[in-house]
Amino acid sequence: MYSVELRGATKRYPGGGTEPVVALDDVNFAVEPGEFVAVVGPSGSGKSTLLNVLGLLDDPTEGWRLLNGTDVTELSVAERTTARKGSIGFVFQDFHLLPALTAVENVALPTAFDSGDASDRAVDLLRRFGLGDRLDHEPSELSGGQKQRVAIARSLINDPAVLLADEPTGNLDTDTGESILAEFGRVKEEGVAVIAVTHDPLVEEYADRVVELTDGVLVGGDVDEATSVDDTLGDRDSESPLTPGEQ
Repeated sequence: MYSVELRGATKRYPGGGTEPVVALDDVNFAVEPGEFVAVVGPSGSGKSTLLNVLGLLDDPTEGWRLLNGTDVTELSVAERTTARKGSIGFVFQDFHLLPALTAVENVALPTAFDSGDASDRAVDLLRRFGLGDRLDHEPSELSGGQKQRVAIARSLINDPAVLLADEPTGNLDTDTGESILAEFGRVKEEGVAVIAVTHDPLVEEYADRVVELTDGVLVGGDVDEATSVDDTLGDRDSESPLTPGEQ
């Protein structure tokens, strides 16, 4: 079973003229647990759209999307939010840390509306990434590499099956970038599927597989051995979409 999968996924947006803009064109893409995949391609090729569709931030116009083997193509907004929170972590180029919060508070932030206190887990994650002496530091007191480690720790607070990274080394020097990619290597060893959109050749060196997206067409998605859509989904017209856990 794949951690995340797209089957024949197309995404169209309204264009300025009569024809829609095709951001993704019949994309087949699957990532296994513990696999690190780099997505490369020129600017405007559809990489951000791919991440948004994989991350349940946007829906495909056509095709299917599966998360841990469950069809999550046509979920309600509330169902998407629940699935995203429980199964997907995000890492951004600009870190997206709240400046008034400490490292521990930033890491625990995704659990803010949950019952219980996630501070202990946040501390454990930060110590794991070598930031045990920076727990109470605010982002302004951290280096770029330290901020990105905080962001990675935050992405793991809910034990996701999939980690999506948007230009994770884009604002880092080479040495710091290498250390962050080594962290991704440790994450994937725990069975997390890591997908990184990048322009950085260094990321390609660390990835298990590199796929190329050009004008919405993906090369190297490597889903030849994937279970057929019919076998996996059955007759979706006669059944409501499943939410994660209803397997």
